[in-house]
Amino acid sequence: MNDTTNLPDPIALTRALLACDSVTPARGTVFDVLEAALLPLGFSVARFIEGEAPDGPVENLLATRTGSGTHLAFAGHLDVVPPGAGWSDDPFSPTERDGLLYGRGAVDMKGAIAAFVAAIPATPSAPVSLIITGDEEGPATYGTQALMARMAERGVRPDLCLVGEPTSVAKLGDMVKIGRRGSVNIWIEVPGKQGHVAYPHLADNPIPKLVAILAEIGAVVLDEGNAWFQPSNIEATDITVGNPAANVIPGHASARLSIRFNDEHRGADLIERIRTVVHTHVPNATVNGRISGEAFLTAPGAFSTLIGDAIEARLGHRPELSTTGGTSDARFLSALCPVVEFGLVNATMHKLDEAVAIDDLVALATVYADILARVAEL
Repeated sequence: MNDTTNLPDPIALTRALLACDSVTPARGTVFDVLEAALLPLGFSVARFIEGEAPDGPVENLLATRTGSGTHLAFAGHLDVVPPGAGWSDDPFSPTERDGLLYGRGAVDMKGAIAAFVAAIPATPSAPVSLIITGDEEGPATYGTQALMARMAERGVRPDLCLVGEPTSVAKLGDMVKIGRRGSVNIWIEVPGKQGHVAYPHLADNPIPKLVAILAEIGAVVLDEGNAWFQPSNIEATDITVGNPAANVIPGHASARLSIRFNDEHRGADLIERIRTVVHTHVPNATVNGRISGEAFLTAPGAFSTLIGDAIEARLGHRPELSTTGGTSDARFLSALCPVVEFGLVNATMHKLDEAVAIDDLVALATVYADILARVAEL
C-alpha cells in the first residue's frame, strides 16, 4: 500500500463545510467550499441546479478526475436536516470542545466528505469521482437520481461506489453497510356518508371499515427475514378522520402505512397487496403508494473485503457487514455498480449538538486513503 500517514488535515475543510447553513434542499455556499477544495487536486467540477418548489431547487455536484484502472466514486450529501432549537452553540458555527467538533452535519455527513477529499492523493492514478447532492435528507426528488442522469449524459460510470454515510455504531469502522431495505409509503382513503349519530341508518360510517382494514393488514407477516436482512415490517403511521363534532358520523377516514422491506419483495407488489386487502373491505376506497427505494444487496465479495482490509489495517478491527437502518442514496447508486457504505459514528446524527470526534475525522481520512490505494492496485 501507499503511505497514508501524512494526509492533509480534514478538520479545516469539515469546519468550513459546517459553517454553511445547508438545510435541505441545499445549494450555494457549501458547494463553493467543496469545489474550491477539489479544483487544486485536478478535478473537473460540474454543478447543476435541478427542479422547482416545493422539492427544489436543489444543487448537485459531479467532480471527476481521470486516470487508468478501476474507477472509484465517492457519494454523499451536503444538505442537512433542520437543527431545531436547544443547541448549546450556533449549529452553523463549528465549535471544538473536549476533542469533539460540533455542528449540524458533523457526522451526517460533511465530516466524511471532508475526510475523503483529504484522502485523495495529489498525483492522479486511478480515476476518481465525487457524486454529491443537496437533496438526500429531503424528498430526494432532484438529488442523486437527477445527478445520475447527468452522469449518463457525460458517460461517467464508476466501477465501484463508496457512500460516506455514518455507518459506524460504537466505534469508527465497526460496521459497514452492504445493502439497505426498501421503503414504501401508502395512503388509504375510505369514503363514507356523513350523518347524525342518532340516525346511523341514514349515514355510512367509514371508521369501522378502516379499523377492519388495518386489523387485517396488521396481521400480515411478509417474511421471516433472510441471511442478510431482518424481517420486513408494515407500520401504521397515521389515522385521520378530521371530525370536530361528537354527534356527527364522518364522511371519510384515512390512514397511512410505511413498509420497510427486504430483497424478497418489490415496492409495487407490496402496494398491490395492500390495495387488494383494502378493496376486499371497501371496493371504492382509494389506495396510493410512493416507493422511496427498492431493497438492494451488494453481496459480500472483493469490494467489501477490500474495505474491511483497509479498516483492519488502519483501525485494528474487522467491520461487521450489515443491512440495518434506514434508506440512503445507495438505493439509487446500486443500479450503477457495487455499492458499500462506510463512514463516521452515527450516535449524534440528526440530534441536538451533533458532533464528530476529531480523532475519528483524521482516522477516517487515513482509512479512505488506504481504500483509494487498494482500488488503484486492482
